[in-house]
Amino acid sequence: MNKPQVRFQRANYVVRDIERALTFYRDVLGFEETYRLPHNPESYSITVFDIPQGATNGFSVLSAPGQPRVMALTEIRDVSIAPVPPPHRSAIVLEVADPDRVAGEARALGLKVHREEVLHAHDGRIGREIGIVDFDGNLVVIYLLPDEAS
Repeated sequence: MNKPQVRFQRANYVVRDIERALTFYRDVLGFEETYRLPHNPESYSITVFDIPQGATNGFSVLSAPGQPRVMALTEIRDVSIAPVPPPHRSAIVLEVADPDRVAGEARALGLKVHREEVLHAHDGRIGREIGIVDFDGNLVVIYLLPDEAS
């Protein structure tokens, strides 16, 4: 079997506290934690994320319904992590069935929820989109489009 030239595996965000991050990604957005790895001082993540000496790390892989292992959270603890200055340099974009519920529950967690905008899809559909910033400054854009163009 020939492998495709590229296959998207997952997005990954750095967080300071996996348990706290899961209150948004699992409890609000609906991801399921597929597996978690504890601190590994030999982890490749230490090199590629430039994790400072003395930090401990953890790793959580998340799945969405019918979409296995599409998101990960890399936890960095025990060192100070400077916030990434604006502008946001990355985002995940998620279609959600109930943007009002997601935005409301994100607000209840104390997360920054941007004002809603009208979404103009490439195929003429008009929908809704809302940006949410998680506990660690990572941007998540949620949207909802009707099933068919009007």
